[in-house]
Amino acid sequence: MSEKPSDDQPSVPEIPDDVWEQFARDTARNTSAPKEPSARARMVTERLRQQGARGESPPGWRTSPAMSNGRVARRRKLWAVLGVPVAVAVALVALKPSLLPGDPFGTDEGTAASPLPVETAAPTAAPGASDPEKPTLDKPFAGSPALRWADGEAGIVLPEAKAVGPVPEERVRQALKLTKELLVGANLDPKTVRGARPEAALSVLDPKQPELLDELDTALRSPSAKHDPVTLFSRFDPDEVRPVGDVIKTRGHMTFKKGSHGGVAVRADYTFVYPVVRADGPVEVTRTIVRRVLDVELADPAQYEVTPGRLLLLEYDQEIGNSSCDVHDGYLHPEFSSSEPTGAPPSGPTTDPYDRSKDLDRDPDECGTVSRT
Repeated sequence: MSEKPSDDQPSVPEIPDDVWEQFARDTARNTSAPKEPSARARMVTERLRQQGARGESPPGWRTSPAMSNGRVARRRKLWAVLGVPVAVAVALVALKPSLLPGDPFGTDEGTAASPLPVETAAPTAAPGASDPEKPTLDKPFAGSPALRWADGEAGIVLPEAKAVGPVPEERVRQALKLTKELLVGANLDPKTVRGARPEAALSVLDPKQPELLDELDTALRSPSAKHDPVTLFSRFDPDEVRPVGDVIKTRGHMTFKKGSHGGVAVRADYTFVYPVVRADGPVEVTRTIVRRVLDVELADPAQYEVTPGRLLLLEYDQEIGNSSCDVHDGYLHPEFSSSEPTGAPPSGPTTDPYDRSKDLDRDPDECGTVSRT
């Protein structure tokens, strides 16, 4: 309950003790000429003197006792010293948030880039010019059109399944799902990418295609120019490079139609972007870009001698950007700008590995250069 002021005593508003305590301390430091303190001020000053005599310290101003520690105190002093510069910085950030290092508000052009709509058909042109920013461990897709692509499996969006002639909708849906499993197992499975045998991908293929599986087994066991597993699987030598993070950027589309073996034929056209660094040596991020076009069919086991629930792989093609030419050891070999190139020198034209508007009709023995990675 507050005291009723007398006629000769100034009114003292009901102010919390901690505020008066701070006022008293500030007054003691900042007043150059002595002034007669009010009754309330004298009371607070006396209580502070008595607390000091007993060795007690008052709780911090506007600070709960639980937060009154050295770390918080240092933070307060830093704010007091930097108050004006920070205020100026806040004004600048309001105009251009990207001025802050690291862009904590999430407005960085790399992270704020809106994802692209799902690709439903071949684009009509190559992506626009890339940002000149170089990739880093924290931003491995900086300066790449793939920055706006989907991550991994999220980039393989199946079209709506519909019946094709006598092939029911459910069979079409099964064919699309199996095609996605093949793509994931061959290009996104961490074990495959790190050089292991791509068992998940192989398990989707029909074992009643013995010639195909024999060729793939030969390629994985004894790779050569004639039998190289990278024509179907994305594999890196773990002794040479390692992936940067867990994200592989993916973009592409699928189409389907009535097949030639009583089933549904699916064409898949996808590009995968792999950021990597050397396993040993200087830290430098580079990217290898792999585009794959597959033609598969889920045949009708009632008409043909096939394995139910397995795909026939009818044809496959690929275009690999940023991998050493004429090195056929079963792995992709990214080139780093700080290293001397390995393999045969490029002799073909310069191509944009992100250009998905063109068919893969190049000479398979031709090795050119990429316009960007």
